[in-house]
Amino acid sequence: MSRTIRLNNQQADKRAARVRRRLRADNSGRLRLSVHRTENHISAQVIDDAKGHTVAAASSLEKDLRKTNKGNVVAAAKVGELIAERAKKAGVTEVMFDKGSFKYHGRVKALAEAARAAGIKF
Repeated sequence: MSRTIRLNNQQADKRAARVRRRLRADNSGRLRLSVHRTENHISAQVIDDAKGHTVAAASSLEKDLRKTNKGNVVAAAKVGELIAERAKKAGVTEVMFDKGSFKYHGRVKALAEAARAAGIKF
């Protein structure tokens, strides 16, 4: 593994730890909306950290989303709408947004804005 890749992974790990540390410090009993992005896909989960289980999940790998769009901003927005719909069905209206090591830009931002537009508050 090259030195550049190793440094980038270390920086991403630091960034993710920093985000999670801030979320733990600000935790007011809300569930966590965690986002994971790969080169081709994006997924989101609403997680109850107190109980340690996932309340709702959505991904661009799902059958009805996989056909139409790959890992672009449009697909991320559809995943955001879908996660908001499933979270509301499970009785969740407020969450903390956990972007992990990803920048709030592009697909991550599109997912967040679509979830907000669909009625999830964070």
